[in-house]
Amino acid sequence: MDIFEQVGRMKHERVLFCSNNDVGLKAIIAVHSTVLGPALGGVRMWPYNTTDEALTDVLRLSRGMTYKAAAAGLNLGGGKAVIIGDPKKDKSEALFRTFGRAIDSLGGLYISAEDVGVDMEDMELILTETRWVTGVSPAYGGSGDPSTVTAFGVLQGIKAAARWRYGDRSLEGKRIAIQGLGSVGGYLAMYLKEKGAQLVGCDIDPEQEEHCAEAYGVEIVPTKEIFDVECDIFAPCALGAVLNDETIPRLKCDIIAGAANNQLAVPRRHGPAIDERGILYAPDFVINAGGLINVYNEITGSGYNRERALRLTRGIYLNMMRVFEISKTEGVPTYVAANRVAEERVANVNKLGATHWGRLVMRQRPV
Repeated sequence: MDIFEQVGRMKHERVLFCSNNDVGLKAIIAVHSTVLGPALGGVRMWPYNTTDEALTDVLRLSRGMTYKAAAAGLNLGGGKAVIIGDPKKDKSEALFRTFGRAIDSLGGLYISAEDVGVDMEDMELILTETRWVTGVSPAYGGSGDPSTVTAFGVLQGIKAAARWRYGDRSLEGKRIAIQGLGSVGGYLAMYLKEKGAQLVGCDIDPEQEEHCAEAYGVEIVPTKEIFDVECDIFAPCALGAVLNDETIPRLKCDIIAGAANNQLAVPRRHGPAIDERGILYAPDFVINAGGLINVYNEITGSGYNRERALRLTRGIYLNMMRVFEISKTEGVPTYVAANRVAEERVANVNKLGATHWGRLVMRQRPV
């Protein structure tokens, strides 16, 4: 598919290709929508095989961020960035600072945050070149790693799904399979252990598997076998498109509720396929909004307040219950119900005419 056909099909406002051979930078910044506010979304570093593969990912992810912010009730638009490279080998100060200048050239249209392959230290390198950065350490006026709050939000969504399916939001004794025990999946395992769940999991990093097995009692299975585990709840917390023609028939669970973005490989096909199997699906952009809520609290109000961020993140429980109710009332798959919630909010705000988010000013950070 032609690059510009992809951009036009998803109706993005802006797509910026960034390249600097001297520092090894190849990146794409995608701004999907700024109707509700500036486009906030993470920077992902991944060894994509081709530029087209990276573009497809950033377009889908940025669109998902628009829906995530809208469904969470935040005054933010949707954006995302990807850096093509191996995060274990290709990172450098020059690369991230050059990328920071690309972000700065957009003048606040896009606000960056952490994502897969990028950590707080990397974000602080970007911060040296632009103020449009979130997820930095408290020393710089930020909230630090948002993974704990993302996982806390996923926990709220899992409770809502349990309440809807079983009539009780307690997770005591529930067998939960976690695909991906990285930053978010690992913290989710911690929260679920506290709630008395029985945990099974896997990760591509053996050290993460070992840590979660020792710290949270996770029963480790091979990554290729996680879809075959008999469980009450399957929690995808790795990369996207894991719910597809090959994996859905293998699932042995009542509920799918996890942190990964873009879990449905082809929503129009795989959303109904999950319904046909009698599995309750918690739409990803609703359940995993905790990290976005957390960094949103960095750029609003008088400064970051963790208790306020957690209080707002608890709202994911009610947001998810609303999606389930719409799905039942209107007789549509849950992913359709979630889309309607997000799209209606964007449409209603769009009717107001010119946007007013330009008044948003990033708080001055400590030097």
